Amino acid sequence: MKILMISSTFPYPPTQGGTQVRTFNLLKYLSRQHRVTLMTLRSPDVSDAEIEALRQWVDELVVFSRPDSQPSVLWAKISRWAEFAQTGTPSNVHAIHIMQAQDWIDQAVAAHQFDVITCEHCVNEVYVRPEWQAQLHTIVNIHSSVYGTCKNQLATGTSENVWRDRLNLPLLYRYEHRYCQKFSGIVVTTPDDEKQIRVFNPSAQLAVIPNGVDFSHFPYRSADVSGHRLIFIGAMDNVANIDAARFFSLEVFPIIQQHYPDVTLELVGSRPVPEVKALGEIPGVTVTGQVPSMADYLHRATVCVVPMRTGFGIKNKTLEAMAAGVPVVGSDRGLEGLTVDDDSSPLRALRANRVEEYVRAIDRLFANPSLRIEISRNARQFIEQNYTWESAGAQYEKMISGR
Repeated sequence: MKILMISSTFPYPPTQGGTQVRTFNLLKYLSRQHRVTLMTLRSPDVSDAEIEALRQWVDELVVFSRPDSQPSVLWAKISRWAEFAQTGTPSNVHAIHIMQAQDWIDQAVAAHQFDVITCEHCVNEVYVRPEWQAQLHTIVNIHSSVYGTCKNQLATGTSENVWRDRLNLPLLYRYEHRYCQKFSGIVVTTPDDEKQIRVFNPSAQLAVIPNGVDFSHFPYRSADVSGHRLIFIGAMDNVANIDAARFFSLEVFPIIQQHYPDVTLELVGSRPVPEVKALGEIPGVTVTGQVPSMADYLHRATVCVVPMRTGFGIKNKTLEAMAAGVPVVGSDRGLEGLTVDDDSSPLRALRANRVEEYVRAIDRLFANPSLRIEISRNARQFIEQNYTWESAGAQYEKMISGR
């Protein structure tokens, strides 16, 4: 097949975050047997060397420049919301819609250059025209429902701007319902998102394809780690991760310090925003920024916490910690899509949503080496059997071929 993959996020190196990791590993798999063209956008921090490295993995790489970020002054925000209300398309989607790129895609489709078009993240849907369904297979790889995420943020009190999100919620419902109609197939990462998207398009060909783990980047650690070392990983400019880091550092960590004065917490991930950097002033908390090897930091931790209060979709950070052999304490959102603690399966992680539940779960793991070892082994085996990029790639190939 001749496949056009559209990703406004530059998917290299594949260690930058969820969107990049998923897109790169899927294109890597598809490129084995198919001719893959990737159309992507370049932001100022993407180097020429990274472009050349990515070019080795595809048949053709087409790169356009990402526009400058939009101003955040009040009048600009009001103007963007008015545009959203009028056009039905969110401002962040308009922002990545480059007319030069659209013209290139239009010409390629008119010339019948591709059999399949995939949108690697829902924002890329803006490049696909509804009428193309009649001549080729079109897939949107949603990653997570924007409407579901906004609704969850309002319900859990984690919204950055309650009034804005209340205004946006019905518009996001309308937007997601509209774009879900124009694709031949829809891919999501968890059953929760599948339920939400089924509401928007009950007749769609829909597949649940979770993320995977590259075990060469996340090897299983050689031994259990004693002591009282906590870690939270993720891109530290992501709204859901910022909320999780602040919630745990400000509300949970001080109570754990009362029980274990020597406890430490490392917040490990690229691009920490000021709100996250400020957490480093708390005694015992370290904000690292980007690190050469996430696995090295995971291997030094006694417990990995995934205290997400919002954000739908499967969490790479959870899969990676489990693959690395670090016992995980996570919330419902952090463990979304994973069978880790039901009565019919081995225990693979501990669940916590409230402050006292985090304290209790972490105390259990700090005090019980045998429990840490049990969860570590069960979790690694679970990831090896169910969450590999080989498996995800095979499922994706089946989906885009229409089988």
